[in-house]
Amino acid sequence: MKDNLYTIPLTDAFTAHDECPFCFIHRTLEQDAISFTLGASYMEDDIRAETDHLGFCKDHYKKLYDYGNRLGLAFILHTHYQKLEKDLDKLLSSTELPSPGFFERMKRSTPASSPTTDSLHKQLDSCYICERIDRNFTRYMETFFHLLQTNDEFKALFLNSKGMCLEHFTMLLEMAPSQLKGENKTFFLETSKKMMKENLKRIEDEIGWFIDKNDYRNASAPWKNSQDALPRGIQKLAGIYVQDEPFKKAH
Repeated sequence: MKDNLYTIPLTDAFTAHDECPFCFIHRTLEQDAISFTLGASYMEDDIRAETDHLGFCKDHYKKLYDYGNRLGLAFILHTHYQKLEKDLDKLLSSTELPSPGFFERMKRSTPASSPTTDSLHKQLDSCYICERIDRNFTRYMETFFHLLQTNDEFKALFLNSKGMCLEHFTMLLEMAPSQLKGENKTFFLETSKKMMKENLKRIEDEIGWFIDKNDYRNASAPWKNSQDALPRGIQKLAGIYVQDEPFKKAH
């Protein structure tokens, strides 16, 4: 297989025999983005302008804190606060409580929106790291579809994989119509659905044996593939590695 910027990580992900190669890629992209954000780049004006504008989501604030470069994070937060204070001062200077419409008044639990609250939600939903990951992650998915159609060696890796997690399976199904045509589209749809069903059943059986193995009557029986069934089972459903330790700066 001829490697390039995107095929090498894809090949690594599919040869890792992970429950989902795209979880594997996403974790790598996230760790790279955290290292980049709290590396020398945070002192660059163009990068700081982006982090000042976008901020971070809750998950990535926690992961940036866990990473260990507290001084670097302090610099980033300090100028982000300065930018946020200026933006909020302008935004809140003419803010009034939103006026609910007729149907919102009828349903008292329905929140009323306004330009102010819409702007605040946009700020809360933005994240520099998420956006950096998403830009690259989409390219990996596009490369996946390209290789699936053009490279028999990669197709074999796909067929010998454990399929995808539910989240990334859904994303691939959404992208497939724009990436595949004819026989290739049919092949991917039928094969990926079959793989999903088979691997969900495999994990269900492994979790079932994990439960049975904790019965004293099975104390001497082998674990088979069930000892780590819980973290793998959660990954298959949610696309996360619950067993991972916090990602930290190398010393």
